[in-house]
Amino acid sequence: MNSDYSLILATDLDGTFLGGSAEQKAEFYQYVQSNRDRILLVFVTGRDLDFIDGLCQDPSFPAPDYIIGDVGTTIVNWPSRQPLDAVQDWVANTWGQANDRVKEMMANEPGIELQPVMGPYRVSYFYKPDQLQQSTVQKVIDAGFDCILSADLYLDVMPKGISKGPTLLRFIEALSLSAEDVIPAGDTLNDLSLFETGLKGIAVGNAEPKLVDRIKDMENVYHSSHPGVAGIWDGLKTYGKH
Repeated sequence: MNSDYSLILATDLDGTFLGGSAEQKAEFYQYVQSNRDRILLVFVTGRDLDFIDGLCQDPSFPAPDYIIGDVGTTIVNWPSRQPLDAVQDWVANTWGQANDRVKEMMANEPGIELQPVMGPYRVSYFYKPDQLQQSTVQKVIDAGFDCILSADLYLDVMPKGISKGPTLLRFIEALSLSAEDVIPAGDTLNDLSLFETGLKGIAVGNAEPKLVDRIKDMENVYHSSHPGVAGIWDGLKTYGKH
């Protein structure tokens, strides 16, 4: 791994790296592209690889070096899509081919709808906040899984102990990166675990209120007043990483 990277930007996509005005995105993307010799770009997202491939068809869009996708359960080099085995095997072994068991367990729960696209090591639903039962969340936990809710819309049944933050820490270890140079950025509750790592983080200005409430006492998180990429850039300047 290139020891000359002075910034490892581990960023969420929707609302974060994809957030902000067209002008703000064009300016920030150009900044990233002009500094690829010192920036390692890692997408840490709930999105899958095909979605990211679509983004990368635009030559002005900065392609990542690595992807931690599917809310921390898919870890690959880009564009080869080669899994980072040291981390991916940990996820696979923890999950243990539980997809069918989870779907059967959740089949008759109220207020949830199975998402049409998901990775192999999680089961994802849309949920309605006014209909979701706490007993449904507890059922997931009692069965030995984690349950992540975000944006008042997404419910992910996850391998126990695995989410964006823990996977990012394993990624840092696997590539022998300096944690001091890793800056995570995000905007929803499924980014909370990124900030719970203790790494210096950036919550962008359009972060959902539930995330803002959870990070308000975290000294390692800078909450920018600017949305999307403008918030990332503001945070990088605050940390002296721009």
